[in-house]
Amino acid sequence: MKRRLAREIAIQSLYQMEMNEVGADEAVDMLLAEIQEDNELNVDRTDIQDIDAYLRELVSGVVTHKQPIDDLLQQYLTGWQLDRLSRVDRQVLRLAGYEMMYRTDVPPKAAINEAIELAKHFGTEESGKFVNGVLGRLIRALEEADAEPPANT
Repeated sequence: MKRRLAREIAIQSLYQMEMNEVGADEAVDMLLAEIQEDNELNVDRTDIQDIDAYLRELVSGVVTHKQPIDDLLQQYLTGWQLDRLSRVDRQVLRLAGYEMMYRTDVPPKAAINEAIELAKHFGTEESGKFVNGVLGRLIRALEEADAEPPANT
């Protein structure tokens, strides 16, 4: 549950960064303050403290690795350009791409399932299916690459 909350806030932070051209820490701080003030997510202070480090790792990881993530995602966006996607779908795909490529503590299939749920929650009616399709193509390619025997040298 706490990782899901961190992912939700990470998506909102990444969206905020793109919309308002603010830095990662500023976006995260602003959202955490808003959540604590409004408490619409019914989150207590200890939950925020528990997810703070993971949340910041997610956001900074996506920002740090944005170009390689975008380059990889673009290969699996059949008929689409990354910059033409909705901002929400783009951030969900980036976060999932980061977790799949750079986080060894998150199984790729778990990252995909979380991304689908986030897309359904924050995106349009079709976002979940779209994200599932893109990430499904990506994971199949990653699994095939892992299954290939090393080249003889």
